[in-house]
Amino acid sequence: MTPVSSKQYTDDVSLLMVLIDTNPLFWSSTATPFSFSKFLSQVLSFLNSIILLNQLNQVVVIATGFNSCDYIYDSSLGHGNLRAETLLQKLEEFVIKDEELNKQESVDGIGSSLLSGSLSMALCYIQRVFRSGSIHPQPRILCLHGSQDGPGQYVAIMNSIFSAQRSMVPIDSCVIGSQHSAFLQQASYITGGVYLKPQQLEGLFQYLTTVFATDLHSRNFLQLPKPVGVDFRASCFCHKNTIDMGYICSVCLSIFCKHHKKCSTCGSAFGQPQTSVSTSNQKRKAPDS
Repeated sequence: MTPVSSKQYTDDVSLLMVLIDTNPLFWSSTATPFSFSKFLSQVLSFLNSIILLNQLNQVVVIATGFNSCDYIYDSSLGHGNLRAETLLQKLEEFVIKDEELNKQESVDGIGSSLLSGSLSMALCYIQRVFRSGSIHPQPRILCLHGSQDGPGQYVAIMNSIFSAQRSMVPIDSCVIGSQHSAFLQQASYITGGVYLKPQQLEGLFQYLTTVFATDLHSRNFLQLPKPVGVDFRASCFCHKNTIDMGYICSVCLSIFCKHHKKCSTCGSAFGQPQTSVSTSNQKRKAPDS
């Protein structure tokens, strides 16, 4: 999978966009057996190994909070190896700033991180790299995510997924929470990335280096983990609930959990009751809103 072959470095040079879930509601929950400090120490070792693999490799870290997202680190700025103190300080500043927004609840209620925002920021950065010079590394996105899916972000996340697919940017997913992420399953499946939920978080560094450190060219020769099943269920556009069966607009393919006289997305009037369909079997198309 190559974005623009005429403008690439060699096949093994990578631009790795790493999205780190910093949601304190997730990390402070009793259901999380893995502390944030242990998680971060293993991620740091992995990021430094990426930089050491090739001097042309580039790593960008984006923090994903429950109210905002921000760029935390960019190896292209000449910082060299990433130090634990530097990343910890920047993450602490980000978390404080994120909490200072003082929203009563996150975008989708307590427990959900702003995954749609960090994906959008990563794709914007990649597009800027595409246009910045005559050559560029092969870009890919790695989501280190633990919070539960936020149904209210369904449209924004699906738009990001299809944008990544059009740009031929794979989205890798490493889920560190107790539950699988339907959004990230779809993201990795649609974009040709790798989805993995480690069974033993104490060995997270081994999972990261053996699975996600591989460049796109090397993946053609390796047997990487494949998901047993992908949850293709959609969220309805009216109540943002995940549904198995729903009503679909024949014009814009918006999905609703109940029959409506008018489509809230495109405004089309329904002269007849909409067709009830299984959302998990629908052919995917980028939502328009």
